[in-house]
Amino acid sequence: MRLIDTEQTRDALTFDAVIPALRDAFRDGATVPARHVHAIQSGNARGTALIMPAWSERGYFGVKIINIFPENTHQGLPGLHATYNLYSATTGVPIAQVDGDVVTAYRTAGAAALGADYLARADAGTLLIVGSGRIAGLVAQAMRAVRPIRRVLVWNVRPAGAGRLAEQLRAQGFDAQATEDLEGAARQADIISCATLSTVPLIRGAWLRPGVHLDLIGSFTPDMRETDTACFDGTTVYVDTDEAPTKSGDLLSAFEAGVLTREAIQGDLHQLTTGERPGRRDDREITVFKAVGSALEDLTLATLVYESVGGQADA
Repeated sequence: MRLIDTEQTRDALTFDAVIPALRDAFRDGATVPARHVHAIQSGNARGTALIMPAWSERGYFGVKIINIFPENTHQGLPGLHATYNLYSATTGVPIAQVDGDVVTAYRTAGAAALGADYLARADAGTLLIVGSGRIAGLVAQAMRAVRPIRRVLVWNVRPAGAGRLAEQLRAQGFDAQATEDLEGAARQADIISCATLSTVPLIRGAWLRPGVHLDLIGSFTPDMRETDTACFDGTTVYVDTDEAPTKSGDLLSAFEAGVLTREAIQGDLHQLTTGERPGRRDDREITVFKAVGSALEDLTLATLVYESVGGQADA
């Protein structure tokens, strides 16, 4: 079994490779059972563990275990930690362990950019990032791979985190600045990307201007929310997979409020990549992309990493 460390994993994952690989994977499909969800409690600490398997006709079978402990932020720790094991789908032999944290961050930001490639305006140049963690730190790079992002605004519940991320983005060549005025930033943005573990609404539907694309990639459980229900009232909603309407607190709240029905969701990434759904239809349309993540994405990127170091499915 090959151990592929953090540096090797990161070196293999550029968004010029990640986004096309995800596009092909969503178009072609794979076997993705429902994730297993377990509540973890140890003393006063509470978290959630997700076990996410998937396998493909290419001969790979992978399992990710991701642990979510939102209160880690108070200890200066990331809220998510993951491991990823890759196996031969024909023999079950373990073939590699890949850095699950890096895979998770890149696949989440990459899927957001893939959605934006179909749903954001072609001239989208101003990006608002809500959050400042590991995934939020990759969103600007990912979006720049599909849209002409020139200006980046960063807001975080703790302003120091937004300042650090803005500084990192400036070093990458972005015109980036931190802001404490979330409403003002949202009203300026062409793309709003939320990558938080929030359980209370952050973005308000009243702030969404015509033509904006709202990208929601942080929350992925029924008790997490990054928006109020008005964000789904009269907007065009897409999801990453059919798990989203059963897992997303944002969507479940909108269903309960009566501003959105499951039937009103326009489609998912499979339907967008195959051309079954049109994506954005005009420049004034407000589009929403709600993702909860898929084991298909993890398998795709773990395979990409493994093959980049010369691995083969039955090696």
